[in-house]
Amino acid sequence: MQNTDPIWDHVDRHRDSFIKLSDTVFDMPETLYHEFRSVAEHKRMLETQGFRITENAAGIPTAVIGEAGSEGPVIAILGEFDALPYLSQAPGVAEHQPLEEGGNGHGCGHNLLGAAALLAATAVKDWLAENGIAARVRYYGCPAEEGGAAKTYMVREGLFDDVDAAISWHPATFTAVNEAVSLANTRIDFTFHGKAAHAAGAPELGRSALDAVELMNIGVNYLREHIPDSARVHYAYLDAGGVAPNVVQAKATVRQLIRASTLPELRDLVTRVRKIADGAALMTETRVTSQVFSGVSNLLGNRPLEEALQAELDKLGPVEFDEADRDFAREIQKTLTDADIAATFKRIGTKPDKGLALCDFVAPLDRNREGGEGSTDVGDVSWAVPTVQARVATCAIGTPFHTWQTVAQGKAPAAHKGMVYAAKAMAATACRLIQDPALVRAAKSAHQEHLSETPYECPIPDDVKPPIVAA
Repeated sequence: MQNTDPIWDHVDRHRDSFIKLSDTVFDMPETLYHEFRSVAEHKRMLETQGFRITENAAGIPTAVIGEAGSEGPVIAILGEFDALPYLSQAPGVAEHQPLEEGGNGHGCGHNLLGAAALLAATAVKDWLAENGIAARVRYYGCPAEEGGAAKTYMVREGLFDDVDAAISWHPATFTAVNEAVSLANTRIDFTFHGKAAHAAGAPELGRSALDAVELMNIGVNYLREHIPDSARVHYAYLDAGGVAPNVVQAKATVRQLIRASTLPELRDLVTRVRKIADGAALMTETRVTSQVFSGVSNLLGNRPLEEALQAELDKLGPVEFDEADRDFAREIQKTLTDADIAATFKRIGTKPDKGLALCDFVAPLDRNREGGEGSTDVGDVSWAVPTVQARVATCAIGTPFHTWQTVAQGKAPAAHKGMVYAAKAMAATACRLIQDPALVRAAKSAHQEHLSETPYECPIPDDVKPPIVAA
C-alpha cells in the first residue's frame, strides 16, 4: 500500500494511540448500556485530541459525541464499543480459553470499530485545521448496538438532523463496501400474569403463566411456515416463573425478537405475533402485557456514497498482512468447519479458496453474494441521512462472529492492521465528501428518493425510553 493520500499520513500519525484505545476497550468488555469505562476512554481521547464534547447524548450516559471544525458540511463517523455476554476469551490463543467463566467478550470486534472511527475523525479534524477548510467532522460514540438500539434512540432525538452524510465500518473476514442488506427488527417482552396454586394439591386453582409462554412459542413455531423467507423470530426466557415446580407459575416473561426485510413487513409480522400472545393468554386464562425493549430499521443503500467508498478501498488496495498474521489465522481456521470458511466466500460471491487464511483482495462493489443477514441500528441512521459502511478484514477467513474465535483475534496485529486501514478508508471518504459538494447532493438525492417511496417511521414507540443502567 503506497502512501498516496495526505489524509493517510494523519491516520498514521495517531495510529499507535488508537491501537492502544482498541486494546483498552477490549480489556473492559461491557455490554448493553453498561459501557461506562469504555465510553470514559473514548471521552478521554476526544479531550486529548481537542474535540468539542457532548456527553449523555440522547440522555444516554454511555453515548458521547465529539465535534471539530466549523460551518460547512457535517460528516458523521459512527463508532461502537459494546461487547457480548458469555464470550470471554484469552486474546492470541487459538483454542477456547475463557478469561472469566460466563464473562463478556468482543465477539463482534466493536473495540476495533469504535477506535478506528475515532481515529478517522481525528485525522479529518487535523486535515481540516491544516488546510483551513470550513466543515465539521463529528464522531458518534454509540453504545448498545448488540440489541440495545442506541442509534435508533439517537435518531429519534434528532441528533442526526443536521448531518450531511454518515460513514461507518465493521470488522470482517473480507474487505468490501458493505452491501446495504439487513433486517429490521424489534424486541418485545411479553409477560403473562396467571394465578399461583399448589401444583399437586390444587392444580385446578392455578393458571400457569409458564404454560402461556410455552403455548406462545408453539404458536410462533407454527407461524414460521407462513412468513417471508427472510423473516426471523427468535426468543429467550427472561423469567420462567421461578425454580419451584410444585408452584403453578403466576408470572413469566419471554422476549420475542422479530425480524423482517423492511419496516412495513416488520409491522405486519409484529401484529401477527401479538395475536399469538393474545391467543396463548386466552387458552390459559391468563393476562398478557407487553413492552417494546428495542427496535431497528433495515439498512438503506446509497449508491453515490458506495461508489465513493469503493474508490477509496481500491486506492488503498487490500490490507497488508504478513506471514505471522497468516500463521495465526491458519491456527484459528483449524477450529472452524469447511462450512464456516465457505460462508466468507459466499458473502463476497467467489469460489472458496481453502488455502487462503486472510483476505488478500478488495471485493468489487457489484458482486453476487449469498448468506443470511443480521440487524444493526446503523439502519436507522441510514434512514435519517445518507450512510455508507465498509467491511474490512481483521480476522481469519471463515471466522464466525459472535464466537470465541472472533474474541481471540481482537488484539492481534492483523486486527490492528485492519483497524488502521478502515480509518484511512473512512477518513478519505469524508474528505472526498467535504471537497465535492456534487457528491453530497447526489447522495442526498438518492436518499430522498428512498424516503419518497417509504417514509421513515421509528420502530421504537415514543413512550419507550432506553433501558439505561446506573453507573
